[in-house]
Amino acid sequence: MTGVAPAIAPTRRLTWILGCVFIAAGVNHFVATDFYMKMAPPYLPNHLLLVQVSGVAEALGGLGVLIPRTRRAAGWGLILLLVAVFPANVQMSLDAHAAGASLLWQAVTWMRLPFQALFIYWVWEATQPRIRKTR
Repeated sequence: MTGVAPAIAPTRRLTWILGCVFIAAGVNHFVATDFYMKMAPPYLPNHLLLVQVSGVAEALGGLGVLIPRTRRAAGWGLILLLVAVFPANVQMSLDAHAAGASLLWQAVTWMRLPFQALFIYWVWEATQPRIRKTR
């Protein structure tokens, strides 16, 4: 043995990064609570509770991604969560426009919406088992 750690496979590395991103995002719900509460659409009740629940769900989902036995279920949960929080991302864009935010910030908030689909794809690819073709 040369003392050099073996390289982690790219897929495994991306799964690890995904889990850590969601854990950090979940924790951030409790660090920057006001930021997330402002994103909640006005038609939804109890913004604080929604931010807290979504933060816990993100952190637990991220942790679940890191554990092979729970990875698939965590993936489904995170996909559902990403769909559920999409209206908050839209609200953020609407609020930026209504507040007369800079055109750059408005563009950023609208351009980030399609990234939700990319996050869903990343979660799917990282957490769902591959079907192997046999001959």
